[in-house]
Amino acid sequence: MQELIAAAEAAADVAAAAIRPFYRGGVGADLKSDASPVTIADRTAELAMRAVLSQRCPEHGILGEEFGLDRPGARLRWVLDPIDGTRAFITGRPTFGTLVALLDGPVPILGVIDQPITGERWIGAAGQPTRFRGAHGRAGCRPCAGLDQAELSCTAPEIFTPAQTTAWQRLAAAAQRTSWGGDCYAYGLLALGAIDVVAEPGLKVWDWAALVPVVEGAGGRMTDWQGRPLHPDGDGCALAVGDPALLPPALALLAA
Repeated sequence: MQELIAAAEAAADVAAAAIRPFYRGGVGADLKSDASPVTIADRTAELAMRAVLSQRCPEHGILGEEFGLDRPGARLRWVLDPIDGTRAFITGRPTFGTLVALLDGPVPILGVIDQPITGERWIGAAGQPTRFRGAHGRAGCRPCAGLDQAELSCTAPEIFTPAQTTAWQRLAAAAQRTSWGGDCYAYGLLALGAIDVVAEPGLKVWDWAALVPVVEGAGGRMTDWQGRPLHPDGDGCALAVGDPALLPPALALLAA
């Protein structure tokens, strides 16, 4: 596992080096088929990560948001999102991140959330406590006695379908406060004990695979909206809680 962690960190390092020169540089964005933006920074960073991982782990598969899947038959597969939160990146907000995950079959066993501008990095690995590298904070979710004391977060309201909006509004009504924005950075804050619940739909495997080991290694839980483990073929609805006691009531509200 230590060699795999070193490979993931090396991939995050080269991605950060590729991204930083474009930050707040007026970089333009193209729209992909799903209307999400992509920039030269996304593509450059993913190519750099692929080169590092192909050299260090030549037998592993690699799935990236921008360039698809290599070696589809491999049991161990790296899953990459060079810039999770491209809208934040192109508008100069430091709340995006680079995500590096390793799946064993459908199960994420290693995840890195890296913020290239602030230098913060979360490292989660199966069977190990999450590690955080940054100027402030240490990894560890906080206890929360109930949803009425919880800080709830989501990236943006427009990502919900009407039915999902109704479900999410039930959860929001039960929470103490709601905040918007953050993409993967919100899950990092949950793993630091600053946020209690994140619930959002529409996540692809490269959006959530790195988050699961980070959240659960910090003492939290992460499932779909039915309480099942997230799966590459799932519906993309994700729920993360810092205090595991919040999971049953949050699921009940989302499913009501």
